[in-house]
Amino acid sequence: MFRRVKPGTLCRLMRWWPPYRGAGIKVLHISGDWSRARVRLRLGRLNRNWFGTQFGGSLYSMCDPFWVLLLLNRLGPGYVVWDKAAEIEYVSPGRGDVFAEFVLTEDRVAEIREETASGAKALPWFDCHVTTADGTLVARVRKQLYVRRKPARLSSASPA
Repeated sequence: MFRRVKPGTLCRLMRWWPPYRGAGIKVLHISGDWSRARVRLRLGRLNRNWFGTQFGGSLYSMCDPFWVLLLLNRLGPGYVVWDKAAEIEYVSPGRGDVFAEFVLTEDRVAEIREETASGAKALPWFDCHVTTADGTLVARVRKQLYVRRKPARLSSASPA
């Protein structure tokens, strides 16, 4: 069931979410219109790899849920949105704190609405970059989402 949560509330809740808190991941911002999110991963003793740089799993984890969260909240309760596939390319070592920003444009949302209007599924890809504070590219992350409109009987049901 789709539950509407305010972006600021979700941002605060995710700061205390155990997988993120333990990994050193902090959600810095989710915009009020669900069009942007910004996340930081601190380099600490719990997420350092053998070489003293950011652990690759933590780099991916910091990017994992955001495209689904942004798109689902932009489309609303009449849609199913799931992760379908992901790719990560490690470009350079993360020797300090790293950041990821997710930007979902209105044009992209309109394109997905149009593609799914007939009930067909859409499988859009989304990209983001993980960078250091000075803009050095650490990783490229791609996510493919599964998007489909819910049948009318499911999307119009009121929450109990």
